[in-house]
Amino acid sequence: MIQEVKFVTTTKLRLSLQTRMIVLFTFVIILIIGTMGAIFSSIIGSSIEEQLGKKALSVAKIVANDPELRHAFTTQNPSALIQPIAENIRKQTEAEFVVVGNREGIRYAHPLPDRIGKGMVGGDNELGLMYGQSYISKAVGSLGPSLRGKVPIKNDMGEVIGIVSVGFLLEDIEQAIGDYQEKVFLIIILALLFGVVGAIGVSRYLKRVILGLEPEEIAALYVERNAVLESVREGIVAIDRNNKVTMMNKAAIRILDLPYDDFHRKEITEVLPDSRMPEVLESGEHQLDRETILVGKEIIVNRIPMKFGEKVVGVVSSFRPKSEIDKLVSELSQTRRYADVLRAQTHEFHNLLYTISGLLQLGSIQEAVELITSETSAQQEMLLFLAKQIPDPLIGALLLGMHNRAKELKIQFQINQDSGLKALPPSINRQQVVVLLGTLIQNALEAVNESNVEQKVVECYLLDTGDEILFEVEDSGPGVPEKWREAIFQDGFSTKPGEHRGLGLAKVQGIIEEMKGYILVSKSEWGGALFTVSLPKERRGLVAQGRSAYRGG
Repeated sequence: MIQEVKFVTTTKLRLSLQTRMIVLFTFVIILIIGTMGAIFSSIIGSSIEEQLGKKALSVAKIVANDPELRHAFTTQNPSALIQPIAENIRKQTEAEFVVVGNREGIRYAHPLPDRIGKGMVGGDNELGLMYGQSYISKAVGSLGPSLRGKVPIKNDMGEVIGIVSVGFLLEDIEQAIGDYQEKVFLIIILALLFGVVGAIGVSRYLKRVILGLEPEEIAALYVERNAVLESVREGIVAIDRNNKVTMMNKAAIRILDLPYDDFHRKEITEVLPDSRMPEVLESGEHQLDRETILVGKEIIVNRIPMKFGEKVVGVVSSFRPKSEIDKLVSELSQTRRYADVLRAQTHEFHNLLYTISGLLQLGSIQEAVELITSETSAQQEMLLFLAKQIPDPLIGALLLGMHNRAKELKIQFQINQDSGLKALPPSINRQQVVVLLGTLIQNALEAVNESNVEQKVVECYLLDTGDEILFEVEDSGPGVPEKWREAIFQDGFSTKPGEHRGLGLAKVQGIIEEMKGYILVSKSEWGGALFTVSLPKERRGLVAQGRSAYRGG
């Protein structure tokens, strides 16, 4: 008890699967989007700086190659001609400055006129003035840190006579990068919000798919499932929607005499070539207590579709050797029939004794003797008829028990005098025939007993025609309306109130289908229902005796 309390407490303290998934997904999304944002921001910064550097260099080349500006270097006052040209280009290109200097680095043009005639600042003119190269540099000038494009000015002889410096302040560049980064971060925040919402949606979906279970609960259920499957004596096989084996317990391997191999994810037809589980997967209908032949053994099998909502996602088949079921059924049916016969006879003989006692007390000795003779004669006639015409002890005992039950219910139970049934062949299961015939007669007795007809009759006819065994059970009850003659064989269908009804005729139909026979429903001569059953003596589709046959598991 203490351990159970501790377990519950620990479970409550843990974060739920949904919370953990949201936290995990959110962390992953933040990590991915944050990394991508940082990389993208860096790329944008580098790209803007690179583009402005190229722009500065391009403007500087235009200025350096201007013929009018180059000619101004030969005049007495170059600044008077160069300053207007440089300022005009600066304004058109939106550069921060366009500075023109001579061979000694003395300014001929500058955005601030008072700085004309002074030396250029930054110390980055050597490559242009000394080696005649065009390049981009960063330096701190008179206007502050800037990104510059440097191009030498050459005369017609190709000699360097000056230099052009076009630049953009780094402060302005950083501001432009910051504007772009704000947009990037806004996009990142929106993506993060959508990611969190998506994480919540995904976690809820997964939570719903796993039926609200936590990982620890799923693991516990898996362990319990395996323990339960290996503890049962029935063989169990499961397939998924693709007809692949997902589970087969040891009992199934033992019953089917299969090698201890890994059957997981194999096609069911590879493991059991004639399996009928794909039929259930396609139809979605239950197959309960079906008798079949599998690897030469008679087994009783149930095939149940697994559904998720309305969709069939797999099939589970459970089965046991028929010999084990037959043993239990035989013992139970014999005990039950014996008890029914004793109960009916006890009740009937009590009534008979009361009647005889009354006749004797009234002095009607002759009538008492005649009643005793009549009852004894009727019982002997029934026993002699059954012994001669229906020698099978199981079926004979069933009919005798139903006869006594009918007498108890004040119903006239008749076995047609033309009836004749020899010993059943080995291909027909006697216990199954007893269940089939007993269900039909019991239903007829109930129908007649609950009706208001004057003449209450149930008649049974059994005939061995050579290739087939024929049974007919008819009554004087209300009958079966034509619109219900197919529905009565469905599981759960019943015209009677209450739960656990409508199983008998469904069972009857299952037995008849397994025996490759058929059943017909029509109107009886007595006005009620007539059930006609035909069973072939040799089952069609089975292999001859001595050879093993496969039928689905």
